[in-house]
Amino acid sequence: MKKQTVLTGFLLSCLLAVHAAAGGTKAGDIDIEQPNARAMVPGAKVGGGYLTLTNTGSTDDKLIGINSDRANSAEIHEMSVKNGIMTMRSVAGGLSIPAGQTVELKPGGYHIMFMDVAQPFKQGESIKATLTFEKAGSVDVDFTVGGASGGMKGSQPQMDMSKPQ
Repeated sequence: MKKQTVLTGFLLSCLLAVHAAAGGTKAGDIDIEQPNARAMVPGAKVGGGYLTLTNTGSTDDKLIGINSDRANSAEIHEMSVKNGIMTMRSVAGGLSIPAGQTVELKPGGYHIMFMDVAQPFKQGESIKATLTFEKAGSVDVDFTVGGASGGMKGSQPQMDMSKPQ
């Protein structure tokens, strides 16, 4: 019996390690993949965060909040370009994640704005944040910080985040 308990614990640890290595996090029916942020230039007070959210459930959910000890506040924003004019707005009421759908937060679209950042994010570090969903609850997520330019596929021209808008 003791061997079986040890073996079961070992196998469970291996499964958790594989899940962590894959970079996936789950909150209820929401799969959270590839959380990442861009390095910030010295003196910058705002930074962007990106990730992919997949609702594997049969009911809609919403991302309603983000908290991080690295930022005074964090919000969900949407950037769009219409007739050559770039606009960025906070998403009121949260970001809907329809049942069975995937929502990608990426440059040039929906993203997380970390605001009033005391120490700019540096490439190679990890930014801890808590995402809160309307139905799935809260989950801690680590955003991996990449280069300042990002170089992410499908990105639109970015504005200089070091200057107030």
